[in-house]
Amino acid sequence: RLKDPVGVIQAYQLVKQHIDCQLVLAGGTAADDPEGMQVLAEVKEQAAKDKDIHILLLPQNDIEVNALQRASTVIVQKSLKEGFGLTVSEALWKAKPVVASNVGGIPLQIKHKYSGLLCHSVSGAAFAIKQLLHSPGYAQQLGKNGREHIRNNFLLTRHLRDYLLLFLSLYHNEDIVHL
Repeated sequence: RLKDPVGVIQAYQLVKQHIDCQLVLAGGTAADDPEGMQVLAEVKEQAAKDKDIHILLLPQNDIEVNALQRASTVIVQKSLKEGFGLTVSEALWKAKPVVASNVGGIPLQIKHKYSGLLCHSVSGAAFAIKQLLHSPGYAQQLGKNGREHIRNNFLLTRHLRDYLLLFLSLYHNEDIVHL
């Protein structure tokens, strides 16, 4: 429920009034989620009348989600609560424009209007999605900026660089170290 799939469908329905598009909801179920089947039923009910909404349950979903993200025009992560939100980083690393809720660790990954678009509501998500679908150049630039942001801040190479700089600063007593 915290990923707000019904809210994603509602945002899509608002977008669909203006733009011919499709929605793919993809993911798996969590064994420790007692509400999971109830949420799935609600999602299927909300999507039942629209042939352009595709619900994919993918138990082992790494390869499939990777392929779907690469083929998507816009990635949406409209969580109500979120930790880091790895889906966001995965999409940004693929240089895809992302619309996501301004919750949890998501704003660490998305700098609003620079590396993605943050939203606070269903209507806000719909507005952002429409903006990206109407402006492919802007969407492409957000994706490019998002990939660079992930590269500079969240990859192992950044951590290695930080450790190397720390060791250099411990080894050298000067204020400035010339490399």
